[in-house]
Amino acid sequence: MFDYMFSERYTSAVILGIIFGLVARLFTLQTDYRQYPTYPHGRIIHISLGIIAAALGAVAVPALFEKDYTAVTFLTLAAQQFREVRNMERETLTKLDEMELVPKGPVYIEGIAMVFEGRNYLAIMSALVTSLLTVLFNFYIGVFGGLLSILLSRLFKSGKSLSEIAEVETADVRVDGFNIYVGDIYIMNVGLKTSQEAIAKHGIGIIYKPKNQNGRVTLSNMGQRQAILHDMSTVLGAYRDSGEPSLVPLAKLDLKDGRLGVLLLVQNADLEKALSSAKQIPLLESAVRMPSEA
Repeated sequence: MFDYMFSERYTSAVILGIIFGLVARLFTLQTDYRQYPTYPHGRIIHISLGIIAAALGAVAVPALFEKDYTAVTFLTLAAQQFREVRNMERETLTKLDEMELVPKGPVYIEGIAMVFEGRNYLAIMSALVTSLLTVLFNFYIGVFGGLLSILLSRLFKSGKSLSEIAEVETADVRVDGFNIYVGDIYIMNVGLKTSQEAIAKHGIGIIYKPKNQNGRVTLSNMGQRQAILHDMSTVLGAYRDSGEPSLVPLAKLDLKDGRLGVLLLVQNADLEKALSSAKQIPLLESAVRMPSEA
């Protein structure tokens, strides 16, 4: 078998490219606390798209070596197809978000859709690198290049978290008359006594202190704040039901220093778990602002 692989370099390049491109997609395909993509059908869809992406990247190299420049056209069509994947994910997640007690918000949804599109391009890259090295050198160099591309794909698997732009700490939830505070940050006004008691019992306060001007502007983004509320409510369990506007988690800024106070109403009031989760909230690419660079 190995003699055949060495003699038929194009064949081995395509086979290795597809294998390592698919493996790269599998490494970046993860169902976590967000429960998306779902088991098993959601994962089947993305694995199938990963195979298509890997095949396109693997076949492109032998085609170009044979001066079949229409291969570039296929890659262009693939890019168009994966943009449609992004649109599909956006539409699906937007419809699902309507049923959430604490929704993700459009900025978070756009970020997730962008990630699914980008990871198909990572599969193409892994297949392309593996196939190219196999054609230029040999089978073993192709395998080495495939393994290296998978490691690089894992580096791009996860983005930054909020702990990189802000210091995170827990704070007391204080009910002062009709006013609700997280630490010294005013959150909202609640008139019903039963709602005040529920907030005092199930409320958890988190404060984000921005490390610089960039972090301050990023935390003020409404989409980033909604992502915090959604992820924290998902991990800790939201204590609310539909038709109860007073029992809604909120995030408000202290306009004096840019701190963000977060009020969460949760079923599992574990402060240590809440603090750990708050630090790992993803930093949304669409919410990042860098005024200091300007």
